[in-house]
Amino acid sequence: MTNCRTCNLEFTSKFCPNCGQPEQLKRIDGHYIAHEIQHILHFERGILFTIKELFTNPGENIRNYLLVNRSRLVKPIIFIIVTSLIYSICSSFFHFEDGYVNYLDNQKTTTSTIFKWIQGHYGYANIIMGIFIALWTKLFFRKYNFNIFEILILLCFVMGMGMLIYSVFGIIQGMTHYNVMQIAGIVGFIYVTWAIGQFFEKGKFFNYVKAFFAYVLGMITSALSAIIIGNTIDIFIKH
Repeated sequence: MTNCRTCNLEFTSKFCPNCGQPEQLKRIDGHYIAHEIQHILHFERGILFTIKELFTNPGENIRNYLLVNRSRLVKPIIFIIVTSLIYSICSSFFHFEDGYVNYLDNQKTTTSTIFKWIQGHYGYANIIMGIFIALWTKLFFRKYNFNIFEILILLCFVMGMGMLIYSVFGIIQGMTHYNVMQIAGIVGFIYVTWAIGQFFEKGKFFNYVKAFFAYVLGMITSALSAIIIGNTIDIFIKH
């Protein structure tokens, strides 16, 4: 007999029948780390599989994740963090971000500091911008009864794919020295609009129009919020 370290149930097997806790945890060694990395990258259930599914049919796969099966795709928070990290690494190595996000301001203001941070950390700033896009998406698609948290999950997947699109074009630009990041912006914009519209109901053209405006207005309001916050802080500092 062994007492479970999690729920304190007595059991005789290798795993607790109540919570699934193993009788004895494996030691963390090189084999354990290699197995965890392989699990994350596994094509059948890992990030490569998720990328393939989101590339070919994002709307249906994300809807299926929310309503039917949450084991087929990588967890959305992990996905957006990993893809943003990939974008940041690629940007640091190939220095392509300046060709896509650019903010010029010689004045040393809080607003300029905020936008310079966005310019230097676009992968993570994109996550913040997703909150504003989610609010507009909720407004435009309110009749579909998805709550704001479910829409945020949608955007974690969709904007994570956007980060990968920018990363691929950034690598191409870094290796060929052709300025293709403007094309990346267009392709990423089209993908996000298509994925959001397809998620709600792919047969309705007007859904893609609403998805387009939700994305545009989300970007605009996130930029305006940064400006308002920066100006407000500067006013308080001056006084």
